[in-house]
Amino acid sequence: MLVLVLAQLFLPGIAASRIRKRVEKYGTVESVSVTAWPAIELLWGKAGSVDVSAGNVRLSTAQMAKLLGEARGAENLHTTAESLKAGPLQLEDATLQKHGDALAASAWTSTADVRAALGRGFEVQLLHSGGGQVEMSVTGGLFGVKASVQAVAEAAGGKVVLHPRGFLLEGLRLTLLDEPGVYVEGVGASAATGPSGQGAGYRLSFRASLR
Repeated sequence: MLVLVLAQLFLPGIAASRIRKRVEKYGTVESVSVTAWPAIELLWGKAGSVDVSAGNVRLSTAQMAKLLGEARGAENLHTTAESLKAGPLQLEDATLQKHGDALAASAWTSTADVRAALGRGFEVQLLHSGGGQVEMSVTGGLFGVKASVQAVAEAAGGKVVLHPRGFLLEGLRLTLLDEPGVYVEGVGASAATGPSGQGAGYRLSFRASLR
């Protein structure tokens, strides 16, 4: 009985410290909390809930997938980051929630940051979003065509792919995200101002599950 009481007192703090050290490899961490009942389950990598609040974080999509895989034992996960550099794209006000194996994430990015991530000579205009896909107008050298084309970003086979509209171009595919262990089910986007008045931009979102 005493062992169980001591475990309940100390194991959540130990687990929170380990999580903090893992996330600090990629940026600043403001707070971490872990709950489990009974806490002895933490010895087998299981937790009731994990909450992580971060400041500035920089990591690749592969590193993000690795962290999510390590969090598989948490039934509920809630993470926030003030600033997140995910590959080439700068994001702000990022949140990610996990319930069981289901994932949901959202973040804001400015139009300038989207332009910088795409590279010089590219312009993107959001046309419509719904049903798990995003339709946009892309200007620049895309799919070997230097012009303005309508394209759709959507989930296909667990990946995020981009393909142009049009009879002659419909068969072309560009994979934007493909990470083993993360099965993307849908993406979304909406025009939105920044969380701290940064100006025009987009609120991006995706739904996925761990595999």
